[in-house]
Amino acid sequence: MTTHAPQAAQAVTLPSSLDEAVETLAGMPAAVPVAGGTDLMAAVNSGQLRPAALVGLGRISEIRGWQYQDGHALLGAGLTHARMGRPDFAALIPALAAAARAAGPPQIRNAGTLGGNIATASPTGDALPVLAALEATLIIAGPGGARREIPVSHLLAGVEMMRGGELIGFVRVPLLHAPQVFLKATGRTGPGRAIASVALVLDPARRGVRCAVGAIAPMPLRPLDAEQWVASLIDWDNNRAIVPEALNAFGEYVAAACIPDPAPAEDGSVPQLPPAVLHLRRTVAALARRALGRALT
Repeated sequence: MTTHAPQAAQAVTLPSSLDEAVETLAGMPAAVPVAGGTDLMAAVNSGQLRPAALVGLGRISEIRGWQYQDGHALLGAGLTHARMGRPDFAALIPALAAAARAAGPPQIRNAGTLGGNIATASPTGDALPVLAALEATLIIAGPGGARREIPVSHLLAGVEMMRGGELIGFVRVPLLHAPQVFLKATGRTGPGRAIASVALVLDPARRGVRCAVGAIAPMPLRPLDAEQWVASLIDWDNNRAIVPEALNAFGEYVAAACIPDPAPAEDGSVPQLPPAVLHLRRTVAALARRALGRALT
Protein backbone atom coordinates (compact mmCIF):
# COMPACT_ATOMS: atom_id res chain seq x y z
CA MET A 1 0.00 0.00 0.00
CA THR A 2 3.03 2.27 0.17
CA THR A 3 5.71 3.32 -2.27
CA HIS A 4 8.35 3.71 0.42
CA ALA A 5 8.77 2.75 4.06
CA PRO A 6 7.11 5.34 6.32
CA GLN A 7 8.33 6.14 9.78
CA ALA A 8 7.16 3.32 11.99
CA ALA A 9 4.35 4.05 14.43
CA GLN A 10 5.31 3.66 18.06
CA ALA A 11 2.30 1.46 18.85
CA VAL A 12 -0.39 -0.46 17.00
CA THR A 13 -3.50 -1.55 18.88
CA LEU A 14 -6.16 -3.87 17.43
CA PRO A 15 -9.33 -3.67 19.55
CA SER A 16 -12.13 -6.18 18.98
CA SER A 17 -15.10 -3.97 19.88
CA LEU A 18 -16.23 -0.41 19.25
CA ASP A 19 -16.17 0.50 22.94
CA GLU A 20 -12.69 -0.97 23.34
CA ALA A 21 -11.48 1.13 20.39
CA VAL A 22 -12.99 4.27 21.95
CA GLU A 23 -11.36 3.61 25.30
CA THR A 24 -8.02 3.02 23.57
CA LEU A 25 -8.29 6.33 21.74
CA ALA A 26 -9.31 8.12 24.93
CA GLY A 27 -6.19 6.76 26.63
CA MET A 28 -3.90 7.68 23.74
CA PRO A 29 -4.91 11.14 22.46
CA ALA A 30 -2.11 11.11 19.84
CA ALA A 31 -3.32 7.82 18.31
CA VAL A 32 -4.90 7.77 14.87
CA PRO A 33 -7.75 5.34 14.05
CA VAL A 34 -7.33 3.41 10.80
CA ALA A 35 -9.73 1.17 8.91
CA GLY A 36 -8.95 0.74 5.20
CA GLY A 37 -6.06 3.17 5.34
CA THR A 38 -6.53 4.42 1.77
CA ASP A 39 -6.37 8.09 2.80
CA LEU A 40 -4.12 7.58 5.82
CA MET A 41 -1.34 5.89 3.88
CA ALA A 42 -1.47 8.57 1.20
CA ALA A 43 -0.93 11.18 3.91
CA VAL A 44 1.90 9.15 5.44
CA ASN A 45 3.61 8.67 2.08
CA SER A 46 3.41 12.36 1.30
CA GLY A 47 4.90 13.30 4.67
CA GLN A 48 1.75 15.09 5.83
CA LEU A 49 1.16 12.67 8.72
CA ARG A 50 3.45 10.76 11.05
CA PRO A 51 1.16 9.01 13.55
CA ALA A 52 2.62 8.28 16.94
CA ALA A 53 0.24 5.33 17.35
CA LEU A 54 -2.42 3.52 15.34
CA VAL A 55 -5.72 2.01 16.46
CA GLY A 56 -6.78 -0.54 13.85
CA LEU A 57 -10.51 -0.99 13.40
CA GLY A 58 -10.43 -4.01 11.10
CA ARG A 59 -11.27 -6.58 13.79
CA ILE A 60 -14.46 -4.87 14.98
CA SER A 61 -17.10 -7.10 13.42
CA GLU A 62 -20.06 -5.09 14.78
CA ILE A 63 -19.35 -2.19 12.39
CA ARG A 64 -18.82 -4.25 9.25
CA GLY A 65 -22.45 -5.05 8.46
CA TRP A 66 -25.90 -3.48 8.50
CA GLN A 67 -29.35 -4.06 9.95
CA TYR A 68 -32.90 -2.75 9.60
CA GLN A 69 -34.19 -0.44 12.30
CA ASP A 70 -37.53 1.41 12.32
CA GLY A 71 -37.69 2.19 8.61
CA HIS A 72 -33.98 2.92 8.44
CA ALA A 73 -30.84 1.02 7.56
CA LEU A 74 -28.17 1.09 10.26
CA LEU A 75 -24.88 0.85 8.39
CA GLY A 76 -21.65 -0.02 10.14
CA ALA A 77 -18.84 2.47 9.61
CA GLY A 78 -16.55 -0.41 8.65
CA LEU A 79 -18.55 -1.35 5.55
CA THR A 80 -16.21 -1.38 2.56
CA HIS A 81 -17.04 0.16 -0.79
CA ALA A 82 -16.81 -3.29 -2.36
CA ARG A 83 -19.44 -4.65 0.04
CA MET A 84 -21.77 -1.71 -0.53
CA GLY A 85 -21.48 -2.20 -4.27
CA ARG A 86 -23.00 -5.68 -4.23
CA PRO A 87 -26.52 -6.31 -5.57
CA ASP A 88 -28.14 -7.00 -2.18
CA PHE A 89 -26.96 -3.65 -0.83
CA ALA A 90 -27.87 -1.92 -4.11
CA ALA A 91 -31.46 -3.09 -3.64
CA LEU A 92 -31.43 -1.39 -0.23
CA ILE A 93 -29.79 1.99 -1.01
CA PRO A 94 -29.15 2.23 -4.79
CA ALA A 95 -27.43 5.62 -4.84
CA LEU A 96 -24.95 4.67 -2.12
CA ALA A 97 -24.18 1.42 -3.94
CA ALA A 98 -23.57 3.36 -7.17
CA ALA A 99 -21.23 5.74 -5.33
CA ALA A 100 -19.37 2.80 -3.80
CA ARG A 101 -18.86 1.19 -7.21
CA ALA A 102 -17.48 4.49 -8.54
CA ALA A 103 -15.09 5.02 -5.62
CA GLY A 104 -11.98 3.89 -7.51
CA PRO A 105 -10.12 0.77 -8.65
CA PRO A 106 -10.73 -2.60 -6.94
CA GLN A 107 -7.90 -2.23 -4.43
CA ILE A 108 -9.43 1.02 -3.16
CA ARG A 109 -12.98 -0.35 -3.06
CA ASN A 110 -11.83 -3.48 -1.20
CA ALA A 111 -10.09 -1.47 1.52
CA GLY A 112 -11.88 1.89 1.80
CA THR A 113 -14.77 2.15 4.25
CA LEU A 114 -17.90 4.22 4.67
CA GLY A 115 -16.75 5.64 7.99
CA GLY A 116 -13.37 6.52 6.57
CA ASN A 117 -14.99 8.37 3.68
CA ILE A 118 -16.98 10.45 6.18
CA ALA A 119 -14.18 11.04 8.68
CA THR A 120 -11.69 12.09 6.02
CA ALA A 121 -14.36 14.41 4.56
CA SER A 122 -12.52 14.85 1.28
CA PRO A 123 -14.57 17.08 -1.05
CA THR A 124 -14.34 14.34 -3.69
CA GLY A 125 -15.65 11.60 -1.38
CA ASP A 126 -18.29 9.83 -3.47
CA ALA A 127 -20.46 8.73 -0.55
CA LEU A 128 -20.80 12.23 0.88
CA PRO A 129 -23.35 13.79 -1.53
CA VAL A 130 -25.44 10.62 -1.34
CA LEU A 131 -25.54 10.76 2.46
CA ALA A 132 -26.36 14.47 2.29
CA ALA A 133 -29.24 13.88 -0.12
CA LEU A 134 -30.55 11.02 2.02
CA GLU A 135 -30.26 13.22 5.12
CA ALA A 136 -28.38 10.47 6.94
CA THR A 137 -27.30 10.75 10.57
CA LEU A 138 -24.20 9.50 12.35
CA ILE A 139 -24.14 7.50 15.55
CA ILE A 140 -20.98 8.57 17.36
CA ALA A 141 -19.45 6.30 19.99
CA GLY A 142 -17.79 7.97 22.95
CA PRO A 143 -16.02 6.97 26.15
CA GLY A 144 -18.00 5.08 28.77
CA GLY A 145 -20.37 3.56 26.22
CA ALA A 146 -21.84 6.97 25.32
CA ARG A 147 -23.68 7.36 22.02
CA ARG A 148 -24.89 10.53 20.31
CA GLU A 149 -26.41 11.29 16.92
CA ILE A 150 -25.58 14.13 14.56
CA PRO A 151 -26.61 14.75 10.95
CA VAL A 152 -23.88 13.90 8.45
CA SER A 153 -24.29 17.37 6.96
CA HIS A 154 -23.53 18.97 10.35
CA LEU A 155 -20.21 17.15 10.64
CA LEU A 156 -19.21 17.98 7.06
CA ALA A 157 -20.13 21.65 7.52
CA GLY A 158 -18.32 21.91 10.85
CA VAL A 159 -21.53 22.73 12.73
CA GLU A 160 -20.85 19.79 15.06
CA MET A 161 -17.44 18.21 15.42
CA MET A 162 -16.04 14.92 16.67
CA ARG A 163 -14.74 15.10 20.23
CA GLY A 164 -11.62 13.55 21.64
CA GLY A 165 -11.84 9.77 21.94
CA GLU A 166 -14.93 9.50 19.71
CA LEU A 167 -15.43 7.26 16.69
CA ILE A 168 -18.08 7.03 13.98
CA GLY A 169 -19.84 3.80 14.79
CA PHE A 170 -22.84 3.69 12.46
CA VAL A 171 -24.68 5.65 9.80
CA ARG A 172 -28.48 5.73 9.96
CA VAL A 173 -30.06 6.07 6.51
CA PRO A 174 -33.82 6.42 5.83
CA LEU A 175 -35.18 3.73 3.52
CA LEU A 176 -37.24 5.71 1.00
CA HIS A 177 -38.18 2.78 -1.30
CA ALA A 178 -38.01 5.14 -4.28
CA PRO A 179 -35.62 5.86 -7.17
CA GLN A 180 -32.16 7.14 -6.32
CA VAL A 181 -29.34 8.14 -8.66
CA PHE A 182 -25.66 8.96 -8.27
CA LEU A 183 -23.63 10.34 -11.18
CA LYS A 184 -20.17 11.81 -11.35
CA ALA A 185 -17.79 13.30 -13.89
CA THR A 186 -14.09 12.51 -13.58
CA GLY A 187 -12.49 14.20 -16.57
CA ARG A 188 -10.98 10.85 -17.60
CA THR A 189 -12.04 7.42 -18.77
CA GLY A 190 -12.50 4.86 -16.03
CA PRO A 191 -12.34 5.26 -12.24
CA GLY A 192 -11.04 8.56 -10.95
CA ARG A 193 -11.64 11.39 -8.55
CA ALA A 194 -14.79 13.36 -9.27
CA ILE A 195 -14.59 16.88 -10.62
CA ALA A 196 -18.33 17.07 -9.95
CA SER A 197 -20.95 14.63 -8.70
CA VAL A 198 -24.69 14.67 -8.13
CA ALA A 199 -26.84 12.51 -5.88
CA LEU A 200 -30.61 12.72 -6.33
CA VAL A 201 -33.31 10.86 -4.44
CA LEU A 202 -37.09 10.98 -4.61
CA ASP A 203 -39.20 11.05 -1.47
CA PRO A 204 -42.73 10.15 -2.65
CA ALA A 205 -44.17 10.12 0.87
CA ARG A 206 -43.33 13.81 1.22
CA ARG A 207 -43.60 14.49 -2.52
CA GLY A 208 -40.10 15.80 -2.40
CA VAL A 209 -36.87 15.78 -4.38
CA ARG A 210 -33.50 15.88 -2.64
CA CYS A 211 -30.34 16.74 -4.51
CA ALA A 212 -26.74 17.16 -3.36
CA VAL A 213 -23.78 18.25 -5.46
CA GLY A 214 -20.33 17.00 -4.51
CA ALA A 215 -16.67 17.72 -5.33
CA ILE A 216 -17.11 21.40 -6.29
CA ALA A 217 -16.94 22.75 -2.72
CA PRO A 218 -15.44 21.66 0.60
CA MET A 219 -18.73 19.94 1.45
CA PRO A 220 -21.77 18.72 -0.52
CA LEU A 221 -24.17 21.49 -1.55
CA ARG A 222 -27.96 21.22 -1.32
CA PRO A 223 -29.82 23.50 -3.80
CA LEU A 224 -32.96 23.65 -1.67
CA ASP A 225 -34.85 26.15 -3.82
CA ALA A 226 -34.27 24.03 -6.91
CA GLU A 227 -35.47 20.95 -5.05
CA GLN A 228 -38.72 22.60 -3.98
CA TRP A 229 -39.31 24.13 -7.40
CA VAL A 230 -38.99 20.91 -9.37
CA ALA A 231 -40.96 18.90 -6.79
CA SER A 232 -43.91 21.25 -7.38
CA LEU A 233 -43.82 20.42 -11.11
CA ILE A 234 -43.91 16.64 -10.75
CA ASP A 235 -47.28 14.92 -11.11
CA TRP A 236 -46.86 12.57 -8.17
CA ASP A 237 -50.24 10.94 -8.82
CA ASN A 238 -49.54 10.16 -12.49
CA ASN A 239 -46.36 8.06 -12.63
CA ARG A 240 -44.29 11.07 -11.51
CA ALA A 241 -44.71 12.74 -14.89
CA ILE A 242 -42.95 16.02 -15.69
CA VAL A 243 -42.67 18.15 -18.80
CA PRO A 244 -39.31 17.65 -20.61
CA GLU A 245 -38.46 21.35 -20.43
CA ALA A 246 -38.40 21.13 -16.65
CA LEU A 247 -35.47 18.71 -16.73
CA ASN A 248 -33.23 21.20 -18.51
CA ALA A 249 -34.43 24.04 -16.31
CA PHE A 250 -33.73 21.99 -13.18
CA GLY A 251 -30.17 21.29 -14.30
CA GLU A 252 -29.53 24.98 -14.91
CA TYR A 253 -31.18 25.92 -11.61
CA VAL A 254 -28.98 23.52 -9.64
CA ALA A 255 -25.80 24.61 -11.42
CA ALA A 256 -26.50 28.32 -10.93
CA ALA A 257 -27.29 27.79 -7.26
CA CYS A 258 -24.07 25.89 -6.64
CA ILE A 259 -21.82 27.97 -8.92
CA PRO A 260 -23.41 31.45 -8.93
CA ASP A 261 -22.47 34.36 -11.15
CA PRO A 262 -19.93 36.81 -9.72
CA ALA A 263 -21.20 39.82 -7.82
CA PRO A 264 -21.55 43.01 -9.92
CA ALA A 265 -18.54 45.31 -10.02
CA GLU A 266 -18.62 48.85 -8.67
CA ASP A 267 -19.49 50.20 -12.12
CA GLY A 268 -22.50 47.88 -12.34
CA SER A 269 -20.99 45.46 -14.84
CA VAL A 270 -21.16 41.73 -14.15
CA PRO A 271 -17.81 39.93 -14.54
CA GLN A 272 -17.80 36.73 -16.59
CA LEU A 273 -16.97 33.42 -14.98
CA PRO A 274 -13.64 31.97 -16.12
CA PRO A 275 -13.94 29.34 -18.89
CA ALA A 276 -12.98 26.51 -16.52
CA VAL A 277 -15.69 27.51 -14.06
CA LEU A 278 -18.27 27.83 -16.85
CA HIS A 279 -17.34 24.32 -17.98
CA LEU A 280 -17.77 23.04 -14.42
CA ARG A 281 -21.19 24.71 -14.18
CA ARG A 282 -22.27 23.09 -17.45
CA THR A 283 -21.06 19.75 -16.09
CA VAL A 284 -23.12 20.13 -12.92
CA ALA A 285 -26.18 21.12 -14.99
CA ALA A 286 -25.82 18.03 -17.17
CA LEU A 287 -25.39 15.70 -14.19
CA ALA A 288 -28.41 17.14 -12.36
CA ARG A 289 -30.58 16.96 -15.49
CA ARG A 290 -29.60 13.35 -16.18
CA ALA A 291 -30.01 12.32 -12.54
CA LEU A 292 -33.55 13.68 -12.34
CA GLY A 293 -34.44 12.15 -15.70
CA ARG A 294 -33.24 8.72 -14.61
CA ALA A 295 -35.01 8.95 -11.26
CA LEU A 296 -38.33 9.79 -12.90
CA THR A 297 -38.23 7.07 -15.57
